[in-house]
Amino acid sequence: MAASDTATRIKVGIVGATGYTGVELLRLLALHPNAEVVAVTSRQEDGMPVADMFPNLRGHIDAVFQTPDAAQLEKCDVVFFATPHGVAMKEARKLLEHGVKVIDLAADFRIQDTDVFQQWYKMPHECPDLLKDQSVYGLVELNREKIRSANIVGNPGCYPVTVLTGLLPVLEGGKKLVDTSRIIADCKSGVSGAGRTASQANLFSEASDNFKAYGVAGHRHHPEISEHLKTIHGSEVGLTFVPHLVPMIRGMFSTIYARILPEALDTDFQKLYEGRYANERFIDVLPAGRLPETRTVKASNNVRIAVQRPGNGDQLIILVVQDNLVKGAAGQAVQNMNVMFDLPESTGLELVAILP
Repeated sequence: MAASDTATRIKVGIVGATGYTGVELLRLLALHPNAEVVAVTSRQEDGMPVADMFPNLRGHIDAVFQTPDAAQLEKCDVVFFATPHGVAMKEARKLLEHGVKVIDLAADFRIQDTDVFQQWYKMPHECPDLLKDQSVYGLVELNREKIRSANIVGNPGCYPVTVLTGLLPVLEGGKKLVDTSRIIADCKSGVSGAGRTASQANLFSEASDNFKAYGVAGHRHHPEISEHLKTIHGSEVGLTFVPHLVPMIRGMFSTIYARILPEALDTDFQKLYEGRYANERFIDVLPAGRLPETRTVKASNNVRIAVQRPGNGDQLIILVVQDNLVKGAAGQAVQNMNVMFDLPESTGLELVAILP
């Protein structure tokens, strides 16, 4: 498909579009000049107009929720899975047999090691052959060329996007710039990252006016981050990862600490980051001395990164912000679709962050 062919339509199906990631995906696709949403599935909401559940889409999305069987997903060009873990891997093979590409926003195709996947997600992998041979980890800034020819893309988790983009310039290709035995990622997410399902922890009176850590003993995104850091660097990377919940709806802020190796003390890290991301549309390296804020990326597909080195010493601090529902989920998925269908990556994603 030629990038200049603006008349070409991509027939899109979305499985499980009743959560926050699903509605964000619908919002982005409603603005996409090449995408036509032809199927939106939900067994529970079968027959309900999508705009009745999500009034913000009124006048933009005319689709009605259908059961997966009635939706005829095999007639789509691409199907997004905004479902719980374990759904996409059960359905992927059938879709691939009909020539349909799959983009999974859950964890089914994020981790190549099936034993690790089973350990953290408490289920065996349904299609290890497809995972190994036909899927690609969907961080575009890392795997762009592989994504172009992929049949299945495993969309990254939200925390991993910030940590991997934050560390990519200092680790890729086996660079010996920082001590890779002990890197700390101190990460915070808005409440929408927990999803739309009701739970006591996400009640307003529980989450508001509160700030807490969780998953300190182990979080599902840790093995995902570690596996891909190893791929980036070529060897194991020691990572301490601590997620936190902050009382805001959307937004993510990751502060990463790495010790600079003695032989790398003369490195200009600001220049290194600016050079690595100079041609990346959605990665913005801030000028020296500037600090990122979550509100500067709200509702946009941008990651903003700042590099700090207090006192010009041996401590490198990398600060990364994103909207967890956009670049951390639905926006990353649309960016993957654009690459897979040979469209400019920014198609449908030229979104200016909203203030206040």
